[in-house]
Amino acid sequence: MKVTLFPLIIGLLGSACSKQSEPNINENSSGNPVSAPVDYLGAVNKGRKKAMIDTGLMQVNGALNQFKATKLKPASSLQELISEGLLTELPQLPAGMKWQYNPQTGEASVAP
Repeated sequence: MKVTLFPLIIGLLGSACSKQSEPNINENSSGNPVSAPVDYLGAVNKGRKKAMIDTGLMQVNGALNQFKATKLKPASSLQELISEGLLTELPQLPAGMKWQYNPQTGEASVAP
């Protein structure tokens, strides 16, 4: 008995090609070309806010690590980093965000 794979391959290709592909729309896009400039500016602003937060966290956590390495204990507050000269001021955060610090763990975070 001779079996041919040709009908099977055609069947698989036909079912794969008949699937409707969904447009690739990210969470920042409405998918409407008219609103594309607004979508773009929203994505840029979101990226800018994330960069501000990430950069600030790197600076503060670096200063906290340096404080702990020299004093052999976590800082009692973020203000102590300024008074010790490790930071001139706390990095600026996007509007609506604020610094939080846990002196028991010695970790800083950003919260709304």
